[in-house]
Parts: sequence; C-alpha cells; structure tokens
Amino acid sequence: MARIAVVDDDRKLLDLLKEYLENNNHRVSSFTNPAEFLERDFTSYEIVILDILMPEIDGFQVLRRVRESSNVSVIMLTARGDVYDRIVGLELGADDYLPKPFEPRELLARIDAVLRRSRPEIKKFERYTYQNFTLVPDSMKLTVNGREIALTSAEFELLYYFCNNPFRVLSRDIIMESTRNIKWESFDRSVDVLVSRLRKKLRDDPNNPRIIRTIWGEGYMFIAKKS
Repeated sequence: MARIAVVDDDRKLLDLLKEYLENNNHRVSSFTNPAEFLERDFTSYEIVILDILMPEIDGFQVLRRVRESSNVSVIMLTARGDVYDRIVGLELGADDYLPKPFEPRELLARIDAVLRRSRPEIKKFERYTYQNFTLVPDSMKLTVNGREIALTSAEFELLYYFCNNPFRVLSRDIIMESTRNIKWESFDRSVDVLVSRLRKKLRDDPNNPRIIRTIWGEGYMFIAKKS
C-alpha cells in the first residue's frame, strides 16, 4: 500500500483513479486545484500523480515547487505526449511519464515499478565515499561537499549503478538494460537527461568532469576517485 496524491483538474478522471487505486489497496488524496495541493505537506506522500495541462498553475510549475523540498516520486500525465514534454519533465525531476488516454491498469503497473525503485534491494550499511561526495544506499542518502542532497528514486538507482561499475565504458543501451527498475523513455535523450540531473546534484562539470565522463559516440564512464 502507498500514500498517493493525484493532482488533475479533470474531476471525472480524479474520481475514477481514486476509486481504482483504492480498490487496489492504495490510499489516495485527490486535488483538482494544484495550489491547494502545494499548501499540503506533500512530503508525506510516496507518489504524486501530476497532470501537466492545468489552468493557472501547470504541472511543470508544481513539479519545480515539489523538488525544492522533496524527492517524492512523481508520475507526470499529459494529453499531448510530446517528446518535448517528456524531456522537460525528466529534467525537472519526474520519475515517470504517462500520456493520456491511458488504461488505469497501466498506471497501476507504473506505480508498482516506481515503488520498487524507491525501495531498492541493497546491502545494509554499504557506503560509497569519494573525494567530494558520499552515497549511503541503505538510506538513499547523498552528501555532496558536506551538504545532504535529495535524490529521486531514478537518480539514486543510476548513481548506485555507476558506483558499482567504475572506470567502464557504459553505453546507453547497457545502462538501460542494467537498470531495469528505472522506467526509461524510448527517445534517445532519456539516459542523457538523467545523467545531466545527476551531474548537477554532484556538482560535476561536464566540460571538466571528475565523476561522470562522456565517452563520445559510446556512452559514459564513472571516474570518481575514492577518498
């Protein structure tokens, strides 16, 4: 069971999703007004299902506000399904993306996948310590230059994979195949967008990388030095 918030200005869809998800043992809070959702303690939710196309405050604006203080998993919904929307959503920190119309069963499957990512199987007390950052998988805790940084479940899983595969050229296909708990998009920039988000949080300059190096035409290599 998960605590889920659904934010969408379509009341009919909200009622349908609330009934369906609650019948599948989830606890659901629904919001037609995104401003009302932002007034709540959204950090108490495990997953936020967020529509993009809403009046006054759109889903991207809501996601920016959420990411200011929380790494709660977010699944974006939109009627357009444009690649541009997917890229923007991923860059802002979304964990998954579902175009409308969709079958409720597909949304439920994606919720289950996101929950698996946010509750990864890891070794207790494992710790990765490098020159400027430390990753503690047991708590999904990332500390960069002494400051704790929130990670989404997808960001955590990719960084955890990099830490376990240092100094290897990792193609985009290998990364996608080896991180099955991440719901990758089919477009070419999907891996690149997530790597870019990680670099920003790790304070890694792509022009002078110390952590993740781009291997042009091939993929990426994790080059961080252990302390």
